Amino acid sequence: MSKIDFRLEKTFGYTTGACVAAGAFSALYFLKNNEKLRFVEILNLKGDSLIIPIKNIEKQENTAISTVEKFSGEDIDITNGMDIKIEVTLEKLDTNSSKSSSVKIIGGDGVGIVTKSGLQVNPGEYAINPKPREMIENNLKSLLENDECVTAKISVPNGDEIAKKTLNPKLGIIGGISILGTTGIVRPMSNDAYKESLAPQIDVSLANNFKNLIFVPGNIGTKHAKILLDVQEDQIIEVSNFWDYMLDKAKEKGVKDITVFGHAGKIVKLAGGIFDTHSRIADARNEILCAYASLVSQDVEMLQKILQSNTTEDIVEILTEKGILTEVFEIISKRVVERLSLRWDGINFSCIIIDMNGNVLGKSD
Repeated sequence: MSKIDFRLEKTFGYTTGACVAAGAFSALYFLKNNEKLRFVEILNLKGDSLIIPIKNIEKQENTAISTVEKFSGEDIDITNGMDIKIEVTLEKLDTNSSKSSSVKIIGGDGVGIVTKSGLQVNPGEYAINPKPREMIENNLKSLLENDECVTAKISVPNGDEIAKKTLNPKLGIIGGISILGTTGIVRPMSNDAYKESLAPQIDVSLANNFKNLIFVPGNIGTKHAKILLDVQEDQIIEVSNFWDYMLDKAKEKGVKDITVFGHAGKIVKLAGGIFDTHSRIADARNEILCAYASLVSQDVEMLQKILQSNTTEDIVEILTEKGILTEVFEIISKRVVERLSLRWDGINFSCIIIDMNGNVLGKSD
């Protein structure tokens, strides 16, 4: 069993689920022992020990309210620094009660409510995922006597505003953030938590019986796909830079038909076999565009300009001036389909590449 102490391991962070588990534990401990803990040690579902600081704790009769400040380590996270409040009420268990559990976990202000099918939580319930829920229950039960039960209520000040900057509105989670996390640990630069937040889009789309999914890099693709393709938002899957991860998930979930749609700056990388399109991983846009332009024209001066261009939009202007824009991008879009089909066989791919204004530069069909 490993032990992670966030007072020392500043590169690591902890998930919203771990924050709630720590806060709930500290609140219940205060109720039972009248002692305020500055740090608590909880166990995740793998048995690892997490030591997490408590920002504040107060008590009112048989209820204690604990506040934990979300810390994401070195990962960039919109939830970093936000407060999570956990209100724990301790009661005696009625021997005649039909309660199936001694721990009840509910959401409050700033915790989202699920409205769409396909997620790990059923519509109408608070967006508290099963794994963090289990971690919270396990840690609270470790403090309970057989005749005791607790209710833990989670709230997030400004959670509704924070959630607007996440994928929650697209996933049909309204009114706040989600309580997430499998291990409780956010590891630096792993992107695991972000990837996991993207994958449920596929489940929502399939639950709505969409057969052809539209994979886009981000907001630009989403905006123009709605207009040009006349599709519903739940049919559009934002993959960010993680094409390999999201296409693996799509195949795993049985998706058979995908249209790749988006701005040239991201999509051309797929033609070069780059499936993590973040610029720090690989930024060969100019080289790829130069290579495919050379199949149409051997104008050396033009090719040199392409290599030295600052943006993809600049290259679009160069190709437009030479009158070869559509031809080049149709070759690229067909190559994208070839690349993806080789790696993710069994999925029927098509590709549409656009500029910043939504103008179609090239398509595979």
